[in-house]
Amino acid sequence: MNLIHSFFSLEAQRKRLLDKAPEGALKQYLSVPIINLEQAIMDSDILAVDFETTGLNAKQDSILSIGYVELARNQIRLDSCYHQIVAAHCELESDNVTIHTITDQEKASGRPLASVVEDLLIALAGKTMLVHYAQIEKSFLEQACIKLYGMAPVFPVIDTLALAKKRHDRCNQTYAPSILHLANLRQEYGLPHYSAHNALNDAIATAELFMAKVQHSELKGHTKLKSLITSTFN
Repeated sequence: MNLIHSFFSLEAQRKRLLDKAPEGALKQYLSVPIINLEQAIMDSDILAVDFETTGLNAKQDSILSIGYVELARNQIRLDSCYHQIVAAHCELESDNVTIHTITDQEKASGRPLASVVEDLLIALAGKTMLVHYAQIEKSFLEQACIKLYGMAPVFPVIDTLALAKKRHDRCNQTYAPSILHLANLRQEYGLPHYSAHNALNDAIATAELFMAKVQHSELKGHTKLKSLITSTFN
């Protein structure tokens, strides 16, 4: 879909969904207009988000934790940091626990999915969601909302992995897929090593990578959001 029409298409979908949305957090989210995609990055409110999950299939697997942090006026607002483990009703496999380090005991003491998704939707209203590999957060958030509200929201997304892939593809040189991993891209920009596979750590790491792209003039501060948005249309 032509990006010129992205804002209008998202707004039209938002209004249609708002008319059908049940009372609650999703309706509150849909009550706020989609962010103006003609805005420059430096003037835009962005929410860097990361999920830890039990797998990669949003229809079969579960969200284990959600982390996010706000970017506003070209700054990462660490006072907005949020991290919450979700009380997922499933048994964790040992290989998976080794990656995300969330134990069955921690999972059992987590908050209900409905409560955590409500927090996220309220924080996301009127903002652009920033992620690394949009397919995970997009598909899992959509499935969670379908489960909780019977319908999925629409939302603009900036994907740092997609931006990096586009940049490397322009060079017309072969490269290993691993170069697009968050840690490897951070290393490209001289960003420090961090403890991966914690939802908040990864959200902050993604926010820092995005800011590094802006500060290195790869993305100008006046670049319009619409040129960065990954399509979120069904």
